[in-house]
Amino acid sequence: MEIRVAPWSGYRVRDMDVEVVERKGIGHPDSLTDGMVEAFSRALSRYYLETYGRVLHHNVDKALLVGGHATPRFGGGDVEIPMRFYLVGRATDRVDDHVVPLEDLYQESVKTYLKQTLRHLDVEHHIEFSLWVRPGSPDLVDLFLRSDAVPLSNDTSYGVGFYPLSETERLVLSIEQDLNSPTLKEQFPWVGEDIKVMAIRRGRNLDLTLAVAFVSAHVQSFQDYFEKKHQLLDHVRTFLSDQTDLEISVAINTADAEDSVYLTVTGTSAEGGDDGQVGRGNRVNGLITPLRPMTLEAAAGKNPISHVGKLYNVVAQQIAEDLVHSLPEVEEAHVLLVSEIGKPITEPQLCQTWVSVSQVSLRVLSPEIQRIVARHLEALPQLYRLILEDQVRVF
Repeated sequence: MEIRVAPWSGYRVRDMDVEVVERKGIGHPDSLTDGMVEAFSRALSRYYLETYGRVLHHNVDKALLVGGHATPRFGGGDVEIPMRFYLVGRATDRVDDHVVPLEDLYQESVKTYLKQTLRHLDVEHHIEFSLWVRPGSPDLVDLFLRSDAVPLSNDTSYGVGFYPLSETERLVLSIEQDLNSPTLKEQFPWVGEDIKVMAIRRGRNLDLTLAVAFVSAHVQSFQDYFEKKHQLLDHVRTFLSDQTDLEISVAINTADAEDSVYLTVTGTSAEGGDDGQVGRGNRVNGLITPLRPMTLEAAAGKNPISHVGKLYNVVAQQIAEDLVHSLPEVEEAHVLLVSEIGKPITEPQLCQTWVSVSQVSLRVLSPEIQRIVARHLEALPQLYRLILEDQVRVF
């Protein structure tokens, strides 16, 4: 396998006059869908490991969250038509005479995830769950089981990673994480988990548009809503001013009118008809970055053993971060990995790294870059452990 190293000849986002970055928060319908399928995959993987000593074949990465209908009102509200979550996929459902309890694992894992994510959602009454999982195709199951040493790629796909984040990317990620932190919820309990951040940077001017679902139980009137919205706006401005010297403009819930505001019962717009789907949200670095190299692969829900649609995106990001942190001369790194179905996951058919370096020639640095890349690829068969322990981000 050739590990290719080349100078980055493309644009640098931080030097561009215009930059666009988006993040869908943990309560956004697309993020909820990603989170639930990943929770089920991890539950399956742990069960397989504990019961059979190895993770068995599964891919549960197709799902749809169908929005419900709710009537929020000041001080309360009701969910009249529950949301519905459909999960479709493939999984090993029996070994010899032993039946895998797919339905129980599904119900427990997705409900636990939702309880941990949405404070105001009643998982027994506000949402219904459907599971449509069948055994995998014989050829892919055989491919999954064929090697006990190094797993074989179960798809021809690619993964990308880049590092470091630009200033805009870092700010978008940090503001959503702040607004969904336990500390913020204690201070501003009316802030729901469905938060979307859209950033447009023009030169040194940064325009941020935030969609924040307010929780109706904590809002008493239109006047109270707009006062709380103003408090939140002040908080965001102060939070950002401590982190950057960009000229910042912040807008929250721009569709509000005097008699129509963004209220929810549960803290997510999924209660009121906004649907969610796997793969429409954040990439493995937690962001949507249209001016960066990206992949359309959805990492969530894919098996953590051999599905390169998950593994290559995670490890490409790890490699890019490691190169920058380990080698002071590397200012920026981009990584592209392309798999070939049926080949060991440690041997991509293309492994391309582009770097921007300073103070040294790339020829001098290339052997160390190749060693770092090779080390990550060799460790790929063990990456599933970090995924199951929630030590790496998947969406």
